[in-house]
Amino acid sequence: MVTLLLLPLVGVLLQIVVPRRNSTLAWYAALATSFCTLLLPLSWAASTLPGDINLPWIPAVGASFALQMDGAALLFSILTGLVFFLAILASPGKPATFYALHLVMLAAAYGFFLAGDALLLFLCFEAVLIPMYFLIGVWGSQNRQQAAFRFVLYTVLGSVALLLGILTLYLAHGSATGNFTFALAPLTQTALPWRGFAFTAIVLGFAVKVPMLPLHSWLPLAHTEAPTSGSVILAAILLKMGTYGLFRMAVPLLGGEAWSASATNVLLWLSAAAILYGGFAALGQTDAKRLVAYSSISHLGFCTLGLFSQNSAALSGSLLQQINHGISTSLLFFLVGFLYERRGTRDLAQFGGLAKPMPRLSLVFGIAMLGSAGLPLLNGFVGEFTILRGVFAVHPAVASFSLLGIILAAAYLLVLFQKTMLGPVTLEANRTLPDLRLREWLIVLPLLGWSIWIGISPGGHFRLLDASVAAVVKPMLAGGRP
Repeated sequence: MVTLLLLPLVGVLLQIVVPRRNSTLAWYAALATSFCTLLLPLSWAASTLPGDINLPWIPAVGASFALQMDGAALLFSILTGLVFFLAILASPGKPATFYALHLVMLAAAYGFFLAGDALLLFLCFEAVLIPMYFLIGVWGSQNRQQAAFRFVLYTVLGSVALLLGILTLYLAHGSATGNFTFALAPLTQTALPWRGFAFTAIVLGFAVKVPMLPLHSWLPLAHTEAPTSGSVILAAILLKMGTYGLFRMAVPLLGGEAWSASATNVLLWLSAAAILYGGFAALGQTDAKRLVAYSSISHLGFCTLGLFSQNSAALSGSLLQQINHGISTSLLFFLVGFLYERRGTRDLAQFGGLAKPMPRLSLVFGIAMLGSAGLPLLNGFVGEFTILRGVFAVHPAVASFSLLGIILAAAYLLVLFQKTMLGPVTLEANRTLPDLRLREWLIVLPLLGWSIWIGISPGGHFRLLDASVAAVVKPMLAGGRP
């Protein structure tokens, strides 16, 4: 697993020695590096998972370089490797610095999803902020500097809350047991004072990154102004650091205490509100990228709904839906990026009838849209159905309210497809647009294949997640005690 973190950093060194004007060589080097890192988790999925690693790091404070691998970590590692490889594949002709920023984020994302130490997790959580800031601020669109500043401002405030929550658990555990440690399992599975305060701070820290209502206002602007690779990585990986962090650190703290029940109810209703808010906001958008950005708020509302349901089926559905969101939203952002490269605009009024000059892109767009909308036999249906089934068992009112989000998703995604692909070709500039090219096919096919695989045969993914969910549910159902 250490190799998985080191390979992207080796790739950064390669970007440093690449001749400054040779952007093609820099692109190939970044592609090769990211592809090699993707092969590692794929090889583990095909054979056996590697054992956990626990090396001394800062023994004076009880911090260790701890990496742990289970089914959830494996799936998120595969998603991370695939998305970064495809994001780099979609971005030829950029300077070496552009690719180096991607590789730094790749190493940090792997470290976050594999971290078994709270301090290591926090540092990896922080390490993605500056590269993404420069990616948006330098290579973004017209309002890129405002978007980059807002992104950093919000996420830094969330980081402060997260660090406060981690330190609260660290000091409480050390005072109660005499063992000062940052290891995740003892901090989250031991009955400690100040658990409610720590839970609130940790949820606030990760909620900014999800983002949950009402901490979402940075996201649409960041998505809209970021380059295509930045939007894809932000949606598929960085937002998942919020939901995955909640799964690893916040959910195990829930138990039978009074504060736990109150917090759960608030968070469930906030998740349901996010589902509807994101859906209605997406319906009102005229920019294709902003529409997909608001759809992320709605879809991630389903993910947090499952996380805080304290139901094992909904938890499994939430983890799978996080993977699904990474697949479907990446695909939609890539396709919108392809259109932007051809037309120089994302205004829906500038499209229409593209199915005639671009039938292959239209087909892929339709599958991506239906997968995101939750059509049976595609990936989105499996995750949403499992979440809602689990939530109905424990919070039927919240689940019923959230069902409206599925109707809204169908509405705004059908509007997106209708305004771009259907009808007559009204503008002359759209009549001769080229269809999908070979490099673009190489980008969309892996995501399409994974989407269909999950939709048709999700059992293997759920089996991978079973042990990860059980490890969280056991202390949670025991009132937070091992």
